[in-house]
Amino acid sequence: MSTGYDMEGFLAAYDKVMAKWPAEREAVTVPTPYGTTYVNVCGPRHGPPVVLLPGGGGATSASWYAQAADLARTHRVFAVDLVGAPGRTDQAGDRHPRTVADLMAWLDAILDDLGLEETDLGGHSYGAWIALHYALHARARVQRLFLLDPTQCFAGYRPAYLLHALPMLLRPAPRRVRAFLEWETGRAPLDLDWLRLQEAAAGFPSVSKPVTGPRPAPEALRGLDMPVLLLLAGNSRTLPRSRLRSSGGTPITYEVARRADALLPQVETAVLPDVSHHGLPQDAPAELGRRLTEFLRR
Repeated sequence: MSTGYDMEGFLAAYDKVMAKWPAEREAVTVPTPYGTTYVNVCGPRHGPPVVLLPGGGGATSASWYAQAADLARTHRVFAVDLVGAPGRTDQAGDRHPRTVADLMAWLDAILDDLGLEETDLGGHSYGAWIALHYALHARARVQRLFLLDPTQCFAGYRPAYLLHALPMLLRPAPRRVRAFLEWETGRAPLDLDWLRLQEAAAGFPSVSKPVTGPRPAPEALRGLDMPVLLLLAGNSRTLPRSRLRSSGGTPITYEVARRADALLPQVETAVLPDVSHHGLPQDAPAELGRRLTEFLRR
């Protein structure tokens, strides 16, 4: 039975954003216990690998378009479409990920099929939450970890963010998606192709809901001894703010920075000014690209 969803329109919007990726980009499909996962790949075939996980909603792996070329100069880039979210990943109809452990098994299967015994790993927002949990799950497999404005990793959401998101979540529609993004980004100019992809994702007919869960336990985070880069959006309306200052006098923009600094043995934190939560990772592409490539080259 038809859902009335414009899948052709969504795929056309997806492909238009993917056209901004490097020309040598290729797509691969990976079998997992929860269906076939779609991965966009570029960069030198024998370069060190880096796996990218997008935010939730309509982000998709296409949203890494502003960083893919920079990262692909030195790394083999694997950008994944999440299971249970809009994208080209084909989720199994009879088996759905329901727990964090299920998500870890899903990502294990992807890395196994791609032949990645070790990799750098990073994510934005919800993708950062998955990446952090995976680093705790498979510590020997993740060499470096980077988190872009991560949600539910070190602190919860701001109440105002949830309040503004509610209409879009209850009754997804393109106009509600646009209104929400205009509010969160402060009406900053957005890439129109990317914005149309977010709108086209409204009401995407996934067979299951995204897995959610608790923040990682403090004692587990204290044992995470790999290098971690935490990049926060200076204009984010998603994460709680803090007026605390670091010992060097630099403002700590979010409560997550204070908590991450207290818990993670090897964390480097930076705030990207004039960047919104949903504007990442395409806002400030030069600054973000510089920080990511410097971190991954160490």
